[in-house]
Amino acid sequence: MLLLVVGSYILSFSTSIVPTDAILLLIPNLGMGGAQRVFHDHSVELAKRYTVTEAVFNLEGGDAYPSGNPVVSLEVSGGGGALEKTQNFWRRVKELRRLREKKRPAVVVSHLEGADYVNLLSGGPGKIVLCIHGSKLHDANINGPVGWLRKRILMPWLYNRADAIVTVSRDIKPELVDFFGVKAEKILTINNFFEVADVEAKAQELLSLAEQAVYASAPVLVTSGRLTRQKNQVPLLTVFAHLLRQQPAKLVFVGDGELRDDIVGAARQRGLRVYEAWSSAGLSTEYDVYFMGMQTNPFKYIKPATLFVFPSAWEGFPMALGEAMICGIPVVSTDCPTGPREMLAPTTTAPALALRHAEWAEFGVLMPMLTNETTQLADEAVWTTTLLQLLADKGARQRLGQAARRRMNDFTRERIAGQWVQLLEDVIRK
Repeated sequence: MLLLVVGSYILSFSTSIVPTDAILLLIPNLGMGGAQRVFHDHSVELAKRYTVTEAVFNLEGGDAYPSGNPVVSLEVSGGGGALEKTQNFWRRVKELRRLREKKRPAVVVSHLEGADYVNLLSGGPGKIVLCIHGSKLHDANINGPVGWLRKRILMPWLYNRADAIVTVSRDIKPELVDFFGVKAEKILTINNFFEVADVEAKAQELLSLAEQAVYASAPVLVTSGRLTRQKNQVPLLTVFAHLLRQQPAKLVFVGDGELRDDIVGAARQRGLRVYEAWSSAGLSTEYDVYFMGMQTNPFKYIKPATLFVFPSAWEGFPMALGEAMICGIPVVSTDCPTGPREMLAPTTTAPALALRHAEWAEFGVLMPMLTNETTQLADEAVWTTTLLQLLADKGARQRLGQAARRRMNDFTRERIAGQWVQLLEDVIRK
């Protein structure tokens, strides 16, 4: 959870009005993840105007994206049974209240749902802003009795207590209003921003000679992201196996995650030859699928690829997709909730019925989701046909790659950061 406090006026113990430019940002952890990267970007950018302190439940996962700003750990671990989790939750609420009393922030901004609840219930100094990073309605991890409690009780009851709610995608707002009963006037969409120049510079780094040989041996499809349920990579392996029956190609995964063994196993079950960067096997052109693991510079693997493929089941405003677009290669993405349609076809709205065909949009290709068992075979066939069509059409690839790069000029730090400052100033003045 992320807590943000910005320049406002606070009442001191002597009852005099004292200005403060303190901001408190709260997030559950500082490990690897898209929300953590956005948290880091906000922390760095807002520190140019405010005094920023980062707060985190604990530092057990380290700090994957250090910002240089002070970090305060609430020193409350996660895990355990239901009783222990409940006790830890209320400890976080208590510790955050103490931190708010100490820092006297003007605004507290939380990132991720767990942090939102702690932010909303802790009380103390500071207006409350929530940053919603992904679809709540379609998040398959919000399930079972606890998921029902979160969707039906906690979010509808608590979220309206916030002073403002920021969604990173336009399509999250109607979910919050229509399904969770959040007041529309509390919600503002501010897209994630991207360090365009930094991505472009890193994308110029050369691959090793062995990696260059792989990329030169056949067209390369690349995907980037954690190996998790949300990213839905297993059906992509099925599509790729079908594609290989019709032409040579390579599939490169950049990233790691808790489903690593399952996804590697699924690749082998489909008869694909697998390279694993964490194994002792040497890198060569003899493999079909390459698992490159977590990379400090994923962009050097994306830019020289032929296509970027993005099979996610749900998103927010996906950083990996935007960074691939900055690299100037054509992107093929599921029309999942939320983000890809807003990025690739911004003048359109989500169809009433799930997409069942390839939609050649202005800035990329939107594809059927690969999550419906009833239509799975037909949807995989659409993916295979579309990828083969793109691999055979260099002109279309160049056009889409150039358009994707152009689109990302709408999401530069300079364009987006000012929207956050304006929101915070508006909240402070309320």
